[in-house]
Amino acid sequence: MSKTGRLLQAMLLATIWFSAVPFAVAQQSTVPIWDQWRGPTRDGLVSGGDWPSSLSGQSLTRLWRVELDSSYSGPIVSESTVFVTGTRNKKTEVVAALDRKTGDKRWEVEWPGAMSVPFFASSNGSWIRSTPAYDGATLYVAGMCDVLVALDAKTGDERWRIDFVKEFKTGLPTFGCVSSPLIDGEFLFVQAGGSLIKLNKATGKVIWRALEDGGGMMGGAFSSPTMATSLAGRRQLVVQTREKMAGVDPDTGNILWQRKVPSFRGMNILTPLVAGDSIFTSTYQNKSWRFDVTNSDGAFAINEAWNNKSQGYMSTPVVIDGYIYLHLQNQRFTCINLSTGAGMWTSQPYGKYSSLVAQKDRILALDQSGKLLLIKANPNQFQLIDERQVSDQETWAHLAVCGNEIYVRELNALSTFRWQNDKRD
Repeated sequence: MSKTGRLLQAMLLATIWFSAVPFAVAQQSTVPIWDQWRGPTRDGLVSGGDWPSSLSGQSLTRLWRVELDSSYSGPIVSESTVFVTGTRNKKTEVVAALDRKTGDKRWEVEWPGAMSVPFFASSNGSWIRSTPAYDGATLYVAGMCDVLVALDAKTGDERWRIDFVKEFKTGLPTFGCVSSPLIDGEFLFVQAGGSLIKLNKATGKVIWRALEDGGGMMGGAFSSPTMATSLAGRRQLVVQTREKMAGVDPDTGNILWQRKVPSFRGMNILTPLVAGDSIFTSTYQNKSWRFDVTNSDGAFAINEAWNNKSQGYMSTPVVIDGYIYLHLQNQRFTCINLSTGAGMWTSQPYGKYSSLVAQKDRILALDQSGKLLLIKANPNQFQLIDERQVSDQETWAHLAVCGNEIYVRELNALSTFRWQNDKRD
């Protein structure tokens, strides 16, 4: 690996470690959990014992399966409970808490809130999209109609709710609320109401509002905010709207830097990845980029380091040892050198979407077609270790991995699997 590559890798690991600290301190648990979009560190990377080298036979066994209403959002897993969302009868949103060991329902709440997305997106369904966030006591759920609801995690009792359409007179986002909330200490960040919003997580009170885009057809973000603990020497939110990417001061809402990100019909969908002072993103029918952020006495700037012809779509990638592993618009996987932008390889086609979770040199990819892939992170070639059909339904929601448990949100069900550790190659 080049000197630049090693430096980027070290900075990425430092970013991951520091971003994980607040969650580790808050949870104070040795039981692996999945408390937000893309996992505890919000980057698809997980720790723990080595993963198995097979998905076949007894290596992967189903523990339980529960029928549910249709959903696009991923499961949230606490020490004892799995939280899921769904859309019922095209008019009601449902949130349920399931026993982690058995799948038995502990509580369920619902509210009116469904809507239909435009015809060119409706083939993928008009069900709830945003993945909730959990802080150990409260579950924060963003509904399709731009409503954010805080629920007591033990009982399902509503603690507060805010209707962003009524609050800001913005109108419904055309594709519904898609952004997954981000918890940061006593606060909550979400891209809703045609903007980025900071709220007091105990009361739902709006602290500030930034990056207002006016709503309409180009309003309503597809991406989700992430927190960089030290990007160009500054703790800041990295936010991708339908048209641009920006760094935002989490305390004040001031825009530190911003840059337009080209895309087709504003399809900036994946969540940007922060690696040291660099940011990677990729958009539909366009390109992939690495941008570098600099800070000169408090004056921030963002510049393009390289671009790559690879066209991302809905899948957010993972970074392992200085290489980006990304599922593309053309349904293939690719590997990109984070340091240089060089494309290392491209695989054969798979499904339309794949959610990625990684540990060390292994990647689990849940294909939209219900197939689970185990891939070795090898920059020299696409290396499929094993694959297994885990659902006869489509699986658009993000995969969750908690220790030796895997949670697969099928279109109309949730399946929980356990896999056995074995000797790795």
